[in-house]
This record gives sequence, structure tokens and C-alpha cells, in this order.
Amino acid sequence: MDYLNDMALFVEVVKAQSFRRAAQGLGMPNSTLSRRVALLEQGIGLRLMNRTTRKIELTEGGRLYYERCRRIVDEARIAHEELGDMVARPVGLLRVSLPVDFATSYLAAPIHEFATLNPGISFDLDLTPRNVDLVREPFDLAIRMASPENPSLISRVIARLPSECYASPGYIERHGEPAHPDDLASHRCLSMSTMPHWALESGGQTARPAITSHYRMNSMAMIRQMALLGVGVALLSERLVADDLAHGRLRRVLPQWAGAARPIYAVTETRLLPAKTQRFIEFLKKRLQHA
Repeated sequence: MDYLNDMALFVEVVKAQSFRRAAQGLGMPNSTLSRRVALLEQGIGLRLMNRTTRKIELTEGGRLYYERCRRIVDEARIAHEELGDMVARPVGLLRVSLPVDFATSYLAAPIHEFATLNPGISFDLDLTPRNVDLVREPFDLAIRMASPENPSLISRVIARLPSECYASPGYIERHGEPAHPDDLASHRCLSMSTMPHWALESGGQTARPAITSHYRMNSMAMIRQMALLGVGVALLSERLVADDLAHGRLRRVLPQWAGAARPIYAVTETRLLPAKTQRFIEFLKKRLQHA
């Protein structure tokens, strides 16, 4: 059954994209790791990867073998964790991809609190608007503000983010203040690229105004900045603009209407999650309900 251990070593090399980094993480000599993977290839009768001094590159057979092995190794690791102390006290490195604006506004404090409660866990946080490839890239989890397009990924709603309409006093003075969502058709609206259509709710009613915009962005911080410049009406969460409201730089418009709560997703490659990932998702879900 040695090939099962070698299979796990092969998976770690691919994740690290380097024999040296994988060996350091595993606490074993680089030469031993290289020899074990070579024995695995000999046992299979197929080259799994091409090695250079700078990187490794999977062969076609290696890619197929890695996808199968990764699931087997993950399930074996989870089975071990469920019977060990790691369930009670999860440990290890947690690699998370996060949307920049949402993470800085909503997640900094919860992540710090979780790390304090779980000192055995360290974080590698990648703040990016890019939809990382959870299958091919070494991430345990991605937090996203849109449901993943890949149907094989597992998404869980961990929060629903409310939003309201805001504009600068200068914009309102020049263009007037909308009295009903339908009035937004004659205004410039600042929209997220992932949310080109707005849905506003009030007392059980829903309005879907026809909005037009010269700008569509993938950054809530940029939308806020454009609203401050008087470019248009923005649909944002109150937390992002709380200081601007307090100092009169922005005003809420259509105060009887609010944007339909936007779901926030925790996305993983599989439902079988290590204790560290599962605990983190549960923690965020609990904290964000009170955000």
C-alpha cells in the first residue's frame, strides 16, 4: 500500500508547484520526495510530470491522475481529522480567495477573531476580483458575491448583504432627486459588472428600474468614489458609506426602497471539507448574520 502514501506526496508536489516547497512543507528531504514520486511513476508505467529547474508541468496523464488522487487524498485526510484532535482544534494553513472591497469592509475583524480563537490555523489570503480556479489552484475556499458558473463547485450562502441608493448633494442639485425607482431611468446609475440590473423592494413591492450607466465596475470602492464625485446614483451597503453619510458627502435617495439583499457565497471544490475550512465557513456565517 506504499503507493497510497506516494500518491499523497505527488498531490502535495502538484499543489506546491515545486518539489523543494513541497518537501519543506512535508518536512522531508527533497531527494527523498523526488525518489518517491519517481517510484510512483515507475509503478504506474507512465510519466506524470515533466521537471525543469524552475517548475513542474503535468503531462496529460498526470493531470487526470492528479484530479483523481486529490479527491482520494482529501477524503482520506478528512476521515483522519474526524477521528483526531484536529476536529476539536483545527490546525493548518487556510488558503482563501476574497473579493477586495467586501473583505476589507466586512471580513477583517471576523478573520482576526477566528484566528485568535484558533491559534493553530494560519491564513494565506488572496484579495482579488478574479474567480480563481478552485480545481487547479491551491485554494481551500473562495468567498464570492455571485454564484459560481461552474456547476461542479459547491456554493453555500453565508450572508445576504442589504443595499440602498445613494448620491452626492452635488449630483442631486444638478439632476434632481428620484421619487420612485422608475425615475432612475433618467439618471446615471453606477453599477457593478456582476449586477447590471437593479431590484428594489418596499413594503412587499418590487421594482426593476431600467438603469443606464456610462460606468460598470467590479469594485464597490470605485463605485463609492464615483458617487462622491457626483457621477451618478450608487447602490451600496450602508457600511461602505457610513462615514460619508455622517459628514454629508452622500445622501440616501429613495429612502423607502432598498436593494434586494445580495447573497454572499462560500465556494469550495467539494462538500467533504477539512475541519479548518468547515469551521471557518460556519464562523463567518454566524458573524455575518450580525454584520
